[in-house]
Amino acid sequence: MAFTAVFRSEWTKIRTVASTSWTLAIALLATAGFGALFCLAAKSGIDQMSEIERATFDPTLVSFTGMAFGQLSMIVFGVMVVSTEYSTGMIRTSLAAVPHRAGFLLGKIAVATALALVVGLLTSFLTFFLGQAVLGDHSTTLGADNVLRAVVGAGVYMALLAVFSMGVAAMLRSSVAAISILIPFFLIVSNLLSGFDATRKVGQFLPDKAGSKIMQIVPNAFGSPETPYGPWGGLGIMLLWVVAAVAGGLLVLKKRDA
Repeated sequence: MAFTAVFRSEWTKIRTVASTSWTLAIALLATAGFGALFCLAAKSGIDQMSEIERATFDPTLVSFTGMAFGQLSMIVFGVMVVSTEYSTGMIRTSLAAVPHRAGFLLGKIAVATALALVVGLLTSFLTFFLGQAVLGDHSTTLGADNVLRAVVGAGVYMALLAVFSMGVAAMLRSSVAAISILIPFFLIVSNLLSGFDATRKVGQFLPDKAGSKIMQIVPNAFGSPETPYGPWGGLGIMLLWVVAAVAGGLLVLKKRDA
């Protein structure tokens, strides 16, 4: 089967499954909505911030604080794109139609990544403009130094998170298993490892902590600890995690029966 036919097939699968549309919509609404709430809280509490927090106030980063909630939906989207076929048994039909397993998985990931990137960029720009409107006098503009990089980077971050989840789902071949591992990992484990001095050197190299650096404009924003990498270095670390997850998914798909 031609690769273009694989693209059309995967696009049909994604757009006809209601759960994928809902997860993307929730990712957008949660990121923008919670971001606006955090911006409102920051605006009203800026006088109560410590001196170092005021000196390193990052209005762009504040607008993306809702990403911690929205990214969970993007993770679920990535998992569902891959694992739904296993739970329904459609994987056998799909592999019969596309015997080249690498082409099948990469085609699926390519289509889902394009969709995740479009939604991610729409989310990041909406979140930024809404957050800056709420911040008022404490806001910044898209034309300020490095702000466009952060806004576009936020959308790319969301797309990479979805791809990473697709790779993990391809390895585990189960929605329940993948979600049960990924959600606690990003919601709890990552924050715990990066929150303590003893484990921070490990935690700062996890995909979400490294990748989210792309959204930061002010170095050590709000008095945060220094990292041995910058915004692009952090995104590069996340990309390595993504490549490893997809490679693992391809290996499992090639080695194991459907």
